[in-house]
Amino acid sequence: MNSVSPAMQPRRVRAAFMGSFAVALVVIMSVFATAIYLVEASVRDRDLAERSAAVAKLFEVKLEKDANLMRAVVRTMMSNAAIEHAFRNGDRGELERNARDLFEALRSDHRITHLYFTGPDRVNLYRLHTPTEHDDRIDRATMVQASSRKQPVHGLELGPLGTLTLRLVMPWRQGESDLGYVEVGEEIKHVIDEVRDNLAVDLLVLVDKRFVAQEQWQRGQTLMQRQGQGDWERFSGHVVQAQTMTRLPAALDERVLARLLGGDSAKIEDGGRSLHMAAVPLADAGGQQIGKLVILRDITLLESTFNGYMAAVVLLSLAVAAGVFGVFYVALQRVEKDYRRQHELEHRLLRVDTEHQRILQMEKLSALGTMVGSIAHQLNNPLVGVVNMAQLAEREIGEAGDGPARTRELLAEIRRAGEDCRGFVRRMLEFSKVSCFESKPTPMAALIEDTVLMFRQAEPRHLPVDVQLPAEPPVLNVDPILIRHALFNLLLNAAQATEGNAGIDIRLEPQPDPVSGSPGWSLAVADRGRGIAPEVMEKIFVPFFTTRADGTGLGLPVVLHVVLLHDGHVTASNRPDGGTQFAIWLPQ
Repeated sequence: MNSVSPAMQPRRVRAAFMGSFAVALVVIMSVFATAIYLVEASVRDRDLAERSAAVAKLFEVKLEKDANLMRAVVRTMMSNAAIEHAFRNGDRGELERNARDLFEALRSDHRITHLYFTGPDRVNLYRLHTPTEHDDRIDRATMVQASSRKQPVHGLELGPLGTLTLRLVMPWRQGESDLGYVEVGEEIKHVIDEVRDNLAVDLLVLVDKRFVAQEQWQRGQTLMQRQGQGDWERFSGHVVQAQTMTRLPAALDERVLARLLGGDSAKIEDGGRSLHMAAVPLADAGGQQIGKLVILRDITLLESTFNGYMAAVVLLSLAVAAGVFGVFYVALQRVEKDYRRQHELEHRLLRVDTEHQRILQMEKLSALGTMVGSIAHQLNNPLVGVVNMAQLAEREIGEAGDGPARTRELLAEIRRAGEDCRGFVRRMLEFSKVSCFESKPTPMAALIEDTVLMFRQAEPRHLPVDVQLPAEPPVLNVDPILIRHALFNLLLNAAQATEGNAGIDIRLEPQPDPVSGSPGWSLAVADRGRGIAPEVMEKIFVPFFTTRADGTGLGLPVVLHVVLLHDGHVTASNRPDGGTQFAIWLPQ
């Protein structure tokens, strides 16, 4: 009777399994989608890195090709006797007359934007693109290198107007004399336009503001007829010098630029387009990094295609997962039906077995009560005669005053033994009367309080009793005399197991029947003793079994009998913090 039966409701196999299966599917789909996205992002980044390398390479190739063209143009110019004569004599007017048509043809046909004639001392003699500016010493890297090496030098340079120009400086020698230097240059706008057409990317030339002043840059923009294309204040550390697009994306802000300058790629949205961006260093002829060449690739179509494929794959995967989910659902539905039928059958068998055990226990206790009552009646009358005769013999010897002392002692022993036997028989008769009970609506709070009051009067140590009742104590249909008797026996057992002045706990709380699930109430009595040994726990409800020398072994069997008569059950368990708890379960 101290064991706990399985729960009434079977496990929801389908719900538990399908929930886990659904979570697993969601996790797998999430991992799958994440993996595809990461792979796509990796491929996209790798493609941008390859395109960036290709842009840098093609940019260098274009610059080298234009430098070779400018080298051929300068050699052709050096073969012109009139231009040579004017340069040797330092005659600006003659240079204007003889070189102007050639410069305009180079400007229109070959995009040559700068033409310098500079003396051997690197002092400028004449600029055909800005004739009013001359007599300044030119110390740019290309000029210095050409002067020191005595050979043509080309490279990118920032001009005094903040323009980024491909320059070629070629020394002009006639025999052993140096006439000076011829310098030609071209803006790189057409170079980035050609790179854009070849590699299908947009380019943006950013120059570090440390190498150009705002006034110079604005003059250069005016000279190149680019008013309104640039914004000096857009970025804090760089300014746009050239671009292949008509306008800069609004999303290209300081934060995005910082990522690009740090070597990372970035992705922005601009007017319904997705732009993937990276940057490569831009160095001048002296090897100094003067800015960045930003590559912008339009990946809108690529993303749209990828998203379409992703949606198709995800939908197909969801369809397959839904099919598998449905198959498992139907299969588990059948399994769960079989499981529920089996569980219901086991529960019915368990309930039948429990009821059978309850009936057997009641029959045993009833039969035992009948037998004990019959024996007690048979012994009660002789015992009464023995006790009465012993008392009479003691009285007569005492009145005569001449009986031996030993005889009086023996008679006293006979009387005490008879009284003990009569008390034992009386308790046996009480056990036999338990089978007769009369149930009626009984307030449990009042019943418990009356029992505790009676216990405190009967228990010599007056142990404290802590009673815990619900806010609204129930009224149960029980026999108050029998329930009070059972509770009193549990309190006596708790007091006998308690050492010192430790308290006893009584707790009444609602609790369903663990076997049938029926509503009911648990009335528990707990002590703070040493607990019950496992080998003793199995026998505590066996009649006449006791571990105390003065015990009868009928207290707990009476409790069990009372509870069985009320269609309840009683459990015994050792508490984790020490002591034993007996709990009576009574139906609602």
